[in-house]
Amino acid sequence: MNTRPEESALHERAPAKVNLFLHVAGRRDDGFHDLESLVVFTAFGDEVSISPSSALTLERSGPFAGDLPDNPEDDLCLRAATKLAKAFGRAPTARIFLIKNIPVASGVGGGSSDAAAVLRGLCRLWGLDVRDPRVIGIAEDLGADVPVCLNGAAACISGIGDVVDPLVQDPAFHMLLVNPNEALATAEVFGAFAGGTGVTDGLVDSVCAQDSGTLLETISASRNDLAVAARELCPVVESVLRALEQSPGCTLARMSGSGATCFGIFPDAKSCQRAGAVISKAHQAWWVCPTRTARLSE
Repeated sequence: MNTRPEESALHERAPAKVNLFLHVAGRRDDGFHDLESLVVFTAFGDEVSISPSSALTLERSGPFAGDLPDNPEDDLCLRAATKLAKAFGRAPTARIFLIKNIPVASGVGGGSSDAAAVLRGLCRLWGLDVRDPRVIGIAEDLGADVPVCLNGAAACISGIGDVVDPLVQDPAFHMLLVNPNEALATAEVFGAFAGGTGVTDGLVDSVCAQDSGTLLETISASRNDLAVAARELCPVVESVLRALEQSPGCTLARMSGSGATCFGIFPDAKSCQRAGAVISKAHQAWWVCPTRTARLSE
């Protein structure tokens, strides 16, 4: 069996998503939470390749491929492909090849980014417009992070993730991603979340036009409202944050999304890589990844 993508395959990046802040309001009547978040993407991520086929198939490789669900109904890539084919009245025929580099259930949108990459790749393969409202609707149905991942550029998100406002300029940050190799299910973290104030802070309105320097000052005063719940479920998150905070040059350390991945922002690539080497040596079981912010089009 061919375990590599075909040379003629269409390739799509599925970058890791990082929530620079995440403010969560109280639970809505429909069970969802209103939120505000500033999302950036990184140069690091998964890779998706798509080629024509007589059937819909999904093959996986990469360091975290074995952690993905075995049941096709639970796989966001296959769900994205099936929903897209149904919406446009065509047979779901394509070979999808996923290289899974992002840890599973880690708070950096790996599954959402993969699903978004499949939507973009299939739109190219089938000659569809990725801006079609039907494609946007599918992204919203697949999960709160999929719409912003479909664009793959820094954005303020609000509502339940369905309101996406791109930043005027993508922030340029060097980032160190650290995960203790413990999965945290988003539903469990929200279930342990004690509840917000019932309103969000309106911070997204003030950050969309800021440059990287001003933005860093603003987000330093923000927070991730899910961090307390995540630490209760996964106490090692506190150790990850402490390791980042104590790294020379780290200007901000925070958890991303529902965890357990945390990030540190550094002034340059050298200090970021140096911190990664030190943390990797001290905590050999942790996953550590120096990277930088980057939009999908780079």
